[in-house]
Amino acid sequence: MELLAQAASGADQIAFGEAISSGFAYGLAAIGPGIGIGYLVGQSVQAMARQPEAAGMVRTTMFLGIAFTEALALIGFVVFILLKFA
Repeated sequence: MELLAQAASGADQIAFGEAISSGFAYGLAAIGPGIGIGYLVGQSVQAMARQPEAAGMVRTTMFLGIAFTEALALIGFVVFILLKFA
């Protein structure tokens, strides 16, 4: 990768840097929701195991939490696209 950066012109190096940084930014934006969804599902399964009679309410709340957490990843993807093409 270092040889490619040395052989490229100034404009190519800038484009290369933008691609790397925007991909890195989206990767960071995807880590948080991934951890959040994993924690949410784990806690929901634990709650359903402790109180099976409340499983329906816990499942509904879990899916709402997953939807809101996944929205963060989608916002990160939109910011990635804006950085890449703007």
